[in-house]
Formats: sequence, structure tokens, C-alpha cells
Amino acid sequence: MDMLIGGKHISSEDLEDVINPYTGEVIDTVPIAHRQTAELAIESANNARESLSEMSAFKVSNNLFNVVLKLKEKRQMFAESLTLEVGKPIIESLLEVDRSIETLKLAAEEAKRIYGESVPLDAGMGGKGFFAFTQKVPLGVVVAITPFNYPLNLTIHKIAPAIACKNTVIVKPPTEAPLTVMKFCELLNEEFPDGVVNVVTGYGSEVGDHLVVSPEVNKISFTGSVTTGLMISQKAGMKKTTLELGGNDPTVILKDADLNNAVKGIVNGAFLNAGQVCMGVKRVIVEDEIADEFAEKLVAATQKLVMGNPLDSKTTLGTLISEKAAIQVEETVNNAVSMGAKILTGGNRDGAFYEATVIDNVTTDMDLILNETFGPVAPIIRVKNVDGAIEVANNTDYGLQAGVFTGDYASAMRCAQEIETGTVFINKQSTFRTDNMPFGGFKNSGVGKEGIKYAVDEMTKTKLIGLNLR
Repeated sequence: MDMLIGGKHISSEDLEDVINPYTGEVIDTVPIAHRQTAELAIESANNARESLSEMSAFKVSNNLFNVVLKLKEKRQMFAESLTLEVGKPIIESLLEVDRSIETLKLAAEEAKRIYGESVPLDAGMGGKGFFAFTQKVPLGVVVAITPFNYPLNLTIHKIAPAIACKNTVIVKPPTEAPLTVMKFCELLNEEFPDGVVNVVTGYGSEVGDHLVVSPEVNKISFTGSVTTGLMISQKAGMKKTTLELGGNDPTVILKDADLNNAVKGIVNGAFLNAGQVCMGVKRVIVEDEIADEFAEKLVAATQKLVMGNPLDSKTTLGTLISEKAAIQVEETVNNAVSMGAKILTGGNRDGAFYEATVIDNVTTDMDLILNETFGPVAPIIRVKNVDGAIEVANNTDYGLQAGVFTGDYASAMRCAQEIETGTVFINKQSTFRTDNMPFGGFKNSGVGKEGIKYAVDEMTKTKLIGLNLR
């Protein structure tokens, strides 16, 4: 599949295979762009700014709604594309497409309500006789660098609000799973002037780096690793950045929690998309008093998951993005076992598959806990009380999301206020997001917020216009 630049399809002499992680077969190939291609995309996006700015908010909104209808019509095809290149079960891929449709709707709606405000200058010294108001104006060119785990929805979270507030966009999709994103951008290109949407495939070390440092780019929106995020923040200069850099998300289970509800939450939160979720449950922090009962229930629920062909509607656990990723998870779990942790269920790898794994007696000095483990693993950390739970929850460089299960709302509010994450859910696992909520973390989990309304704020600049009426 070719790149899309200025409404034209462009290839390259260098190609990269896109591999189905379940079968190991080549699905398609994509071009590997180089700096001159990235420069062409930047020029194209800048040239299209005027044509987009001339569109009314009404027109932008309607055209985004047209894309909603097209995505609905192709729902099954897009879901199958996601499953083939990511390895997630088809039931999860269909859900991702459905969420993508809703995210697009939110952006189409938001395009009509990008408001400024009146500012009472006479509240300040010398301001009498002035009338002032603000406008939100587009930044210009937004670069979206997107990850493999939810390639469609997370790309839409970046480029749909960007277009809603009249920025042109350049998308650098994930090398491992670019195809669904590229197909979606074709739909957008049908509704907007050439160059409003551009897609450049290739390696971040060359193409991504050039996009980040270019003075003709106005914003970088990136989802990925801390290492890459730090590099972007250092190289981006005065550009605005939104950096979503993952998490090591805790879910706390206190002794007065509804254990059945908590178990359901952990199974959904730790094993969704084979654990490849930035806000996935990475640490299960349980009070000692109920830890044995909770672990027994969690093992029983985990063993009901069905691992198999991701295109089979009965499958509930698919592959990781690659065999290499599965091997890394396997090694991390085995290292924890060598340090005293105990596997209660799972722990086996078959190619790119890794079984849903519950591991107990985990301590905070294990790599499994120190770093973000991107796989289907639920590590149980036992604590004496709520004080210990909060201490362990905060013992990380990350701070994306957290969950707390408890029947005591005093403890719930204490956890909500003291756990250092961008979001804390009560009686819900950390792995929860609606597409209109402000999404983004503290500490090394990044800077800025996504969620359509909040993304629009990040993708506009505020201009004050003052009238001297005297």
C-alpha cells in the first residue's frame, strides 16, 4: 500500500513487509520513506492550509460526518484489517472500530463549537472603554505519530480534532501495523482538499525525527515510549507537544471490595488486547486479608479465556504484535519467578502467543513491576493496608491511570486524592476510557491531554482582539 501525500499515492524503492503475527505471513508491503519524502509531506500540508481555512465550520463538520458514514459502511473490513495486522481478537477489533466511529462523531460535533470568550479589560487598570474577545485559531500543521496497539482509534484521536479546528495533518503510522490507518486516511482524503491529510510510512529514527525538528511543523502529537517521548521533547523546540508515554497502572483491591466485581475488572483490564494497553492493569495491589480468596477467583476467571485464531469470534485472547514482543514478556515473567514470584496460571509462550498469566508473591524490585510490561500478565502485590497500597501505587515513574475497588468511600476518596495519576477510577479498573474524557497522565506518562474537546485546546492558539471604543 502506498503513502498518501498531497492527494497522490507515492511509493519508495525501499519496502517493509507487514506481518500477520498469528500466521507469520506477509499481509502487504509499505514504502520506507526517507527525509525527502517527509519534506514533501510537510510542503503539501502547508500548501493545503489555506484551502482548509476557507472551509466553514459547518462544512468541516459535515465532511467529518461523511467520513463517519463511510467508516460505518466498512466496519467489518476495517475490523478484519486490524485483526490481521495487530493480532487482536475480532471482537476487540470491532469494538475499536465502533469507538473510532464515536470519536469521529465527537470531532465532527466539536468542529461547530470552537469558542472564544469576551474578556473584561475594564477589570484591569487602564482598561475602561475597551471591548476584547478571544479567538481560537489553528496552529498550522500537526504531526501525528501513532502506536500499534490501537492504531485506528488512537490515530483518529489525533487527526480528527486537528482537522476539526482546521489544522492540516501528517500521519506517521506504526511500522508494525500501518495498513488500517492508511485505509482510514484514504476516506478522509475523499472529503477534504488534497494535502489536508498526508501519510508517511517509515522509521521514526529518520522520518519521525525529520518531522519533529522541521520548523514548518507546528505541533507533535505522539503516543509511544518514554525514551522516544523524551527525545521528541528535546528536539521539538518551541512546538506544542502532546506526549502519551504509557503507564505502569495500578489497580488496588481493598479488603471491603466486591471481589467478583474486582476480578471481572482485572481480567478485562490486564488481558485486553493481550495486555498491550498503555492504561492496562500492570500492577494488582491487594490487601493481605483477602489476597488468597481474590487470587483463587482471579485464576478461575483467567482460565476461561480462549486463546486462538484472532479471526474466530470465540477467541478472547489473541497474539502480541510479534514473537519478539512475546519473548520479551516471557523473559520478564521468568525473571520474576527466579526472584521468588509464583505463577498461578499461564506463563507459557507459543510463537507470538503468550498465555494470560496470573503471578503472585510479586515484589516491587522485580523488572515485571519496575517497568511497563506490555503483555497479558496480572502481577499480584500483597500489602497490609490502604497506606501500603497507596505507597506501592505511587512507587513508579509513571502516572497514567489507576483503579480502586472498595466499599468504603472514605478509603476510595483517599486513594483518589493521593494516588499520583492523571485519572483514578473508583470500583473500576484502570483500563477504562471514554473518548470524550480528558486523557493523559502525570510524571513520565507524558504531557498534555487527549479526548476531543481537550485535544482541540491543545491544537489551537488563543488570540486576543481588543477594540478601543473611546
